[in-house]
Amino acid sequence: MTFDAIGIAGSGLTVHRKWLDAVSDNIANANTAKSTDGAAFQARYILAQEGEGTTGAYVAGTEYGSEAGRVVYEPDHPLADAEGYVRYPDIDLGAQMGSLIMAQRGYQANAAVVDRAKETYQAALQIGRN
Repeated sequence: MTFDAIGIAGSGLTVHRKWLDAVSDNIANANTAKSTDGAAFQARYILAQEGEGTTGAYVAGTEYGSEAGRVVYEPDHPLADAEGYVRYPDIDLGAQMGSLIMAQRGYQANAAVVDRAKETYQAALQIGRN
């Protein structure tokens, strides 16, 4: 039972770490400008899915944001086209910060489960020695 808890929490750690990676990439590239003849940075969104029985959770895939992004009029920007437009990703920083907090708290919760399961296992070993 303890090993199941460690395995399940470990899979949760993996899912939340990948979620944190995606969110941090999205936040880091929220202001990445491109010329209008290219695609905007595409935000990554992690799709998590529960496993069968006691296998925990896993990353089922990744969805990507829009290539079109948003076009902004900035005629002084070095990447501006002939009409003065630049393409930016369509990333909502508020939503990304909310996702960052949720992923961080999920990671912390799963790490705490691993710690508690380890303590329980060590206590059981100690009882067996006496």
